[in-house]
Amino acid sequence: MRDVAEHAGVSVRTVSNVVSGYAHVSPSTRERVQRSLDELGYRMDFLAKGLRSGRTGFVALAVPFLAEPYFAELAQAVIHAAARRGITVLVESTAGDREVERRILSGGLTNVADGVLLSALTLPAADVGSAVPDFPLVMLGEHSVGDHLPRVGIDNVAAARTAVAHLVDQGCRRIVALGRNDSENGRQRTEGYRQAMAEAKVRRVNWLVVPVEDWTRAEGYAAVQELLDGDGPLPDGVFAFNDALAVGALRALDASGVRVPDDVAVASIDDIQEAAYTHPPLTSIAPDLDAIAERALDLLERQASPDAEADGPPEPAAVEPTPFRLVVRRSSQFRPAEG
Repeated sequence: MRDVAEHAGVSVRTVSNVVSGYAHVSPSTRERVQRSLDELGYRMDFLAKGLRSGRTGFVALAVPFLAEPYFAELAQAVIHAAARRGITVLVESTAGDREVERRILSGGLTNVADGVLLSALTLPAADVGSAVPDFPLVMLGEHSVGDHLPRVGIDNVAAARTAVAHLVDQGCRRIVALGRNDSENGRQRTEGYRQAMAEAKVRRVNWLVVPVEDWTRAEGYAAVQELLDGDGPLPDGVFAFNDALAVGALRALDASGVRVPDDVAVASIDDIQEAAYTHPPLTSIAPDLDAIAERALDLLERQASPDAEADGPPEPAAVEPTPFRLVVRRSSQFRPAEG
């Protein structure tokens, strides 16, 4: 900064004001300083800035799997929303590992970031207790580690209920729920399926919940292939708990000569970009990822503000719901045969 100040003929304080975006600098002075910054190739020393201000300008985003499209698209939404606020996002992949998630909740990323957005997958509430972390933290998604931590996501039960109700409206009656597991997401989406089937007064004999270990294409393919190889009647609808499972299901149905949607209608949750390009295009519940990112960053910045200590810890909330919508495509446009 001293070099830039000498080159521009201004004080070091003026250079600091320009670099920091301080509003009360005349346009001519700002232009002269910026020209010197560019000519000398000045770059901000973020480490030194952080030592002075106590803020790094970074937030950490921890998600289970970057290779899974939903989490990659969520990360992109957070990065874009943060960039509009002048914040840089550091992305961590936890692989859904309980110990990694526990380490992050214990402050394992706060040495490099001002706050943490965590999408947990496996960490149980019992591992966390009721203590509020001493750093800004917002949970993303439907997995809860306690209502004392602020969390942003969609109403998972309502989303599943909406997808299944759509299949029922198309005439489906023997609908497979594909994806039950021990995760909180799995339990919630199973509950949404059951509510929709009960509300439609579908006979219990036609309720079929198929468990899987992971919500992947391979698991979706294997589960549906096993179902088709069995002795039971063919389902007329498949509700996959996420789009990855649905993509695997579509592949298995096609490989077995089952027509979608003529024989079996398919719907799922996430509306990843791939959903519009499957064969046929996939009906899916679309969470508003931009709304999730913006609301999560709002909550994080509120905790990191100078007034946060006076305001006290964030108010408990089971989840701050964000919008979702049903995107209807060809995969669910099913009509049952007459008679």
